[in-house]
Amino acid sequence: MSYFGKMVIFVVALYVLQTSFFPLIAYHCISPDFMLLITVSFAFLRGTEKGTLMGFITGLMTDLATGTFFGIHAFSYMLMGNLCGRFANRVYKEQFFLPVFASLGVTALNYFILALLMVLLGYRFNPISNVQTTLLPMLIYQLAFAYPVHYLTYKLDKNISINETN
Repeated sequence: MSYFGKMVIFVVALYVLQTSFFPLIAYHCISPDFMLLITVSFAFLRGTEKGTLMGFITGLMTDLATGTFFGIHAFSYMLMGNLCGRFANRVYKEQFFLPVFASLGVTALNYFILALLMVLLGYRFNPISNVQTTLLPMLIYQLAFAYPVHYLTYKLDKNISINETN
């Protein structure tokens, strides 16, 4: 199977987990965002262009699952993939703590970009209570699942790269 096929299966498997299983154990309707985590990990491993593409694809998948404004997650995930991809050459691929902690920063930045877009669209919300009820549980989930997602993405990328050279 090709690199593209294996990566599609991996992304779809994470998408199914995110949209079917984890909402059942969500805390105040907040669950881990595997699509954002795989975008961050893939961007760190493959660079700006592929990270941006992965962000766009996973963002569209998230837009389909959430039912919000179509394209809002695609835009924000694409920005996050581009931002993390810019650091791909400056990061050791084997180092796992940087992508884990970067996922926290990316999650917070993504949250504030989405909040800004919602405010620009005319929606009102209380930013202080929304940070406490939405962002903090989301950061805890992302911290818990960032390492496993990055580890699986790294192993898949390494395994596929080895098989492509043979």
